[in-house]
Amino acid sequence: MPLVLDEATVRSLLPMDDLIATMGQALKEFSAGRVTQPLRTVLEVGEAKSFFGVMPAYVPSQQALGTKLVTVFGSNLARGLPSHLATILLLDAETGALVAIMDGRYITEARTAAVSAVSVQHLARRDAAVMAILGAGVQARSHLEAIARARSLREVRIWSRTPASADRFVAEMQPHTAATLHRSPSAQDAVLDADIIVLVTASPEPVVFSSWVQDGAHICAVGACRPTQREMDPILVARADLYVDSRAGGLAEAGDIVLAIREGLIDAAHIRGELGEVVSGTVPGRRDEDRVTIFKSLGMAVEDVVAAQLAYDKARQAGLGTEIRC
Repeated sequence: MPLVLDEATVRSLLPMDDLIATMGQALKEFSAGRVTQPLRTVLEVGEAKSFFGVMPAYVPSQQALGTKLVTVFGSNLARGLPSHLATILLLDAETGALVAIMDGRYITEARTAAVSAVSVQHLARRDAAVMAILGAGVQARSHLEAIARARSLREVRIWSRTPASADRFVAEMQPHTAATLHRSPSAQDAVLDADIIVLVTASPEPVVFSSWVQDGAHICAVGACRPTQREMDPILVARADLYVDSRAGGLAEAGDIVLAIREGLIDAAHIRGELGEVVSGTVPGRRDEDRVTIFKSLGMAVEDVVAAQLAYDKARQAGLGTEIRC
């Protein structure tokens, strides 16, 4: 009988350290061509053009098969609901039978940050200690947790268009980190001299510009997941060594890349490699201490499915979850 896992149970089964290790392996499998994963199917819903995505993947090495159903409804915030919601269906890779239904909201949040942490492990300077986070939502929280495992952070600057959100972030997260957290009055103040820059905003227009970014910085660009949106100044994208989770996804969906190509500032060859290629050593990572590096993250179904498989396996071992007939 299929197992149902709610968010609290999934959270308890997927500590961040385990997720970072799991994501590194998943990225390697994907870039080695050992994963079957089409581009996500995306529907726009209603006048607000809300987002409904279907993201299937099959990972033979782990016998992991499943799909994530994900929605992004900005209007949910006014209803007291998360803007990003998701459900993951896990199937038996031998029979196709449904084996689990689990909340995917936390998996989406945490695996995204875990992948960013993998990029920091391989692309940020070893001495990186000052981080700027633009955005103060759930991804900001998970990125602080994950990246603190990849580098010894001394200072973290938070900027949000809503100062109260940044203040709340500092108050809630300071007890959980050794780094000093503080709200920056502007995005520019946050970014200046930062070693790691995390972009987790909902902005469709650039929030960071090349002139603000010091040589040697590493950028985790997580927002702007549609081809008409971007968080970065295209001059910054052209200046940096650019890495992606998926070349096909980046060239189809990442506005930071698509729009820079359309404007003639870069071409497809500007992408130096996929993060999984860097993890496996088939593509070099950071070239020298002065290069700016960007990891443009769109999120991939393989990340969701392997995280869900890990949660399912642990749940069965621990006797957690609720079995249902269907």
